[in-house]
Amino acid sequence: MGVVTYNYDSTSPVAPARLFKALVLEADKVWPIAAPHAIKSIEVEANPGPGSIVKINFVEGLPFQYVKHQIGVHDENKFSYSYSLIEGGPLGDKLEKINYENKFEAAVGGGSVCKSSMKFYTFGDYVITEDEIKALIKGSEGVYKAIDAYLLANPDACN
Repeated sequence: MGVVTYNYDSTSPVAPARLFKALVLEADKVWPIAAPHAIKSIEVEANPGPGSIVKINFVEGLPFQYVKHQIGVHDENKFSYSYSLIEGGPLGDKLEKINYENKFEAAVGGGSVCKSSMKFYTFGDYVITEDEIKALIKGSEGVYKAIDAYLLANPDACN
């Protein structure tokens, strides 16, 4: 088993508190409404706290039917959270899991910067490439941009 770490930053026109609430605390409500082109539903097994499992079901026609995340920790005061992708999606027979750590910070001039760290745990001697990682990130960006648009169009959402 190998481990590859990849760090990246992404920006959003939405303030950190609202974005954190939409992406983490109210994801099961917001994501299917904001991104119906991709997200069919989100199921939270037990309380949405550390150790809980979250299943994200995708609409038909996408490359994956679902993913399961195991919630790590989240800090509502620091707008940070972690989770592991443990089943479905891109894991297949090459990846055991992917750990994510994210933190939203205020951007100069408004909006947010999300600082992300991803750790890819691979099976055997497989080495994930930077191009493969970038493709996975690009696949998620469509959902995140839809959530940005939803929050901008609905100023009372996630306040």
